[in-house]
Amino acid sequence: MNATFTGLLGGSFNPAHGGHRRISLFAAEVLGLDQVWWLVSPGNPLKPTEGMAPLRARLGSARTQARRAPIIPTAIEARLGTRYTIDTLRALKRRYPKRRFIWLMGADNLAQFHRWKDWRAIARTMPIAVIARPGYSDAVMTSPAMAWFRRYSVPAASFRKRGQWSAPALVFLRFDPDHRSATALRRAHAGWAENYLGTAERPAPPLRDRLTHRRITGLPPA
Repeated sequence: MNATFTGLLGGSFNPAHGGHRRISLFAAEVLGLDQVWWLVSPGNPLKPTEGMAPLRARLGSARTQARRAPIIPTAIEARLGTRYTIDTLRALKRRYPKRRFIWLMGADNLAQFHRWKDWRAIARTMPIAVIARPGYSDAVMTSPAMAWFRRYSVPAASFRKRGQWSAPALVFLRFDPDHRSATALRRAHAGWAENYLGTAERPAPPLRDRLTHRRITGLPPA
């Protein structure tokens, strides 16, 4: 049976927005991916918890943005009980042995990738595609992670032709700037999460995760 090629985009998705969708569809086209999974994190160890909407709201916003696209939002990390990326990726490879995964991330993440737990082990677990974003060129090219990755850089065409799908491997995807951000959306729409949570008296029905089939519930803040 042929392998299913799947991109993994992790994040808080607080909330998900059109920029997430756009970079996912772009990566799928350039790399020839069958699907992109959005790993909606229960909690990012490198991000503050203040202002973080409940998982139910963030997953709901991701499902809204993923409609009619080969994108599957999932809260599978909550089911796996993993907190760090390295543990999640290892668990996914064990759980889905017939899939070929590639980790997708923005250039801003590569600039501080050396701060991630066991970042070299992440690089050896699956290939990584970096979507270039404006304002990070100098920080990325001079980062400790890039100094290590430079010998493993490969062209995107080798991924699309399946000639290079092993790790470590790093491919840069040049992308037109997209200035949308979750931070800006939260400022403009402070009550966005309420659309997915309902009220304390009438909470929104739970979501069923498309991968784990788990029911994700969540109540609005008191």
